[in-house]
Amino acid sequence: MTVDALTDVAGVRVGHATRTGDGLLTGTTVVLAPEGGAVAAVDVRGGGPGTKETDALDPRNLVQRVEALVLTGGSAYGLDAASGVMAWLEERGRGVRVDADPAHVVPVVPAACVFDLGRGGDFRARPDAATGRAAVEAAAATPPGAGVPEGCVGAGTGAVVGAVKGGVGTASTVLDSGITVAALVVANAAGSALDPETGTLYGELFRGGRVRHPAAEVHAAALRRLAGLAEHNGPQPLNTTLAVVATDADLSKAQAQKLAGTSHDGIARAVRPVHLLNDGDTVFALATGARPLDPVNPLALNEVLAAGADLVTRAIVRALRTAESVDGPGGVWPSYEELYGRLYDEPDGEA
Repeated sequence: MTVDALTDVAGVRVGHATRTGDGLLTGTTVVLAPEGGAVAAVDVRGGGPGTKETDALDPRNLVQRVEALVLTGGSAYGLDAASGVMAWLEERGRGVRVDADPAHVVPVVPAACVFDLGRGGDFRARPDAATGRAAVEAAAATPPGAGVPEGCVGAGTGAVVGAVKGGVGTASTVLDSGITVAALVVANAAGSALDPETGTLYGELFRGGRVRHPAAEVHAAALRRLAGLAEHNGPQPLNTTLAVVATDADLSKAQAQKLAGTSHDGIARAVRPVHLLNDGDTVFALATGARPLDPVNPLALNEVLAAGADLVTRAIVRALRTAESVDGPGGVWPSYEELYGRLYDEPDGEA
């Protein structure tokens, strides 16, 4: 049974640490690989990224597998959360062994951050090592295949997309080959996810004939509200969308890097404009290696690449549809569904 989440890739777990109140509106999300790690890669396309240990993922470099990935709020300050994850992994002997002693490991924990500073009211309220530790402990405590909380949780707690509330979203699929591909996104973009003519989420235009546009009067009322809030909130220039695309396919680091790169197309379908100088858009890829690609088909990777982009788009839609409105000292950001209502209620999880 699948749960339409990143955790449908066997062995992958997700944990959130959410921090609100007392000036906080932020958090950290950890993607924990199966013990022994997973092949990992990254593609960074935003002009203002905040990252840690991404150079280690270059296919030309030594490290082949990582034990965890960290997505965090707090801009570059929030990258401290990775230290808490490293400490937790070291205590369990999980990481790159550096000598004969199995306790002597260096966990390689790539991390990327979104800008949410001040959105809870206090610019200095941000994730730290303790937040990262709480998130990895939450991941480790989940049973295999558990559902993943979405919306205003973890690294998506303070996320904003354009003028509406962003958050965390996730989605998965099983290909005809039996390979599972899944995505988890922290949607926090400088661009907009809304078609200005109709109010439809850009990402939902890929639903084909199932698209239902909001009523004209509902869209007009939403535009009036957003215009008023833009003046109240002031400019929100610094943002980033982060994603993790995971699969149980057996991929090399180079193939995983290709997956991370093509998955950026999923962001571009759902947010416009994208990859700006004030974005830090970053996509990680994880491959657990449980299922081989078809050895007689040199293009077998293509179905995985196409699915990655599709799932990132769907995960962004999920993030926007599960987010809740925020009205606090740092600003007011209505959720998409507060503005437009729920047009879809489907049992397959496709929102």
